[in-house]
Formats: sequence, C-alpha cells, structure tokens
Amino acid sequence: MSERKSALLEVIALGVEDAVAAQDGGADRLELVTDMAADGLTPPVETFAAIRASVDIPLRVMLRLTDGFCAGAERGVEALVRTAGDLRAAGADEFVLGFLDRRGGPDLPAVERIVAELDGCPWTFHRAIDRAADRDALRGRLAGLPGLDAYLTAGAATGVDDGLPTLVAEAGRDGEPGYEQRIMVGGGLRLDHLPHLLAAGVDAFHIGGAARPLGWSGPVSAVAVREWRAAVDARAPLHA
Repeated sequence: MSERKSALLEVIALGVEDAVAAQDGGADRLELVTDMAADGLTPPVETFAAIRASVDIPLRVMLRLTDGFCAGAERGVEALVRTAGDLRAAGADEFVLGFLDRRGGPDLPAVERIVAELDGCPWTFHRAIDRAADRDALRGRLAGLPGLDAYLTAGAATGVDDGLPTLVAEAGRDGEPGYEQRIMVGGGLRLDHLPHLLAAGVDAFHIGGAARPLGWSGPVSAVAVREWRAAVDARAPLHA
C-alpha cells in the first residue's frame, strides 16, 4: 500500500529568533546565512553555535564569503577552507556551497578543496546552478563528489516562475547519472507553485522571504512556516 512521504521544508534563518520560530512552525531543516543583501553569506561561528544550542533540527551552514558565485583566487579558497574548518570544529555537520568559474562551469578545484575539508558531511550545491552555462554538464562534473545530496534551484536565475518547466523536466530524470541528488526548489517559490512541483515528484522546498510577512527586515513567522508545512504535507507525493 502506498504511503504519503513527508516533504522536506527548509527555512532560511539569520539568528536564534528565526531558528526557533521556523522549528516551531514545522521546518525540517534550516539554512544558516547572514547578509541577505548579498543573497546569503557565511554566518559567524558564534551565530551557528547560538542557533545550534536553541533548536534540535538539522542546520545547513552557507559557505560563501562574498557576493556572487566566484570562490576567488587562491586566498579566497583558502579563506573558505579555513571557515569550513572553524565551523566543523564548532560542531557544524551540514553545509551549502557552490562556485562557478569564469566560463560558467563548476569551479571544481575550489569545490573539491572545500569538500575535502568537510570530510564527508552532507552538503547542498546552491543556486549557482541557476547561473551555470550548462546545467546538465555541471551536474555531470559534480557527480560523485562526497556528501553532495541536493541541488537548491529555481530552475532559472530569475526564479521559479521562469524555471518551472526546467524543474519539472529535471525531476523527471531522477535517478539518472548526475540526477541522483534531491532537487530542492527555492528562489521566488510561492504556494501556488506547489501543485505543479509535487505532481512532478519534487519533495523538497526552501523558503526565505515567504516565511517573513514583514520582509527581510522582520523575523521568521512560525504561522507562515506552519502554512507552508501544511501545504507541502497535504500534497506530498505517494511513496510505495
């Protein structure tokens, strides 16, 4: 008999207040960032530690020190590796990262060095995929990297409205080489997108502004997260 499979709901948290509200609203996991004006950078170790002490759901910490999707020259990569090491020492065990080279392909040397520092921890390749020159080729080149278990994507750089056909098509390739990782949809995601995505088999969703009725100047609302929790669970895919 088929059973309903619970969908994953990930919420962006900037601090303890966000984290507690998101957990109270039913979030499965948090993405920890700072500076949303730069689309989310690595939070201080102290922020991670405070949030870790306040909630018991999984935390994925952003590894991104500057705006954009370039890791930087040698010093930039070294700084990212040091940051990853500091967070690991503080107890972080899940991460979010993703870097492109000048031609729009994955910056494999940078990603591989950072991933080596993570020592097998699970991680998400974030929305850099939406700026890649060739999404399919990017997936192929990243296939097999230890710990990679998800892609955070809107299907297009401009957001889910434009990326919906790509997301549906990629969900249909689940299990193919380069498509073994979970698709987690985020980036302009709205509740009215859910029926199309869930029908295609997508079962992971990422929200930031949608969890904040007052915008990024206000905190996460447990009520807003609870609305999303109910929506994704009501239409969660059947699992044999």
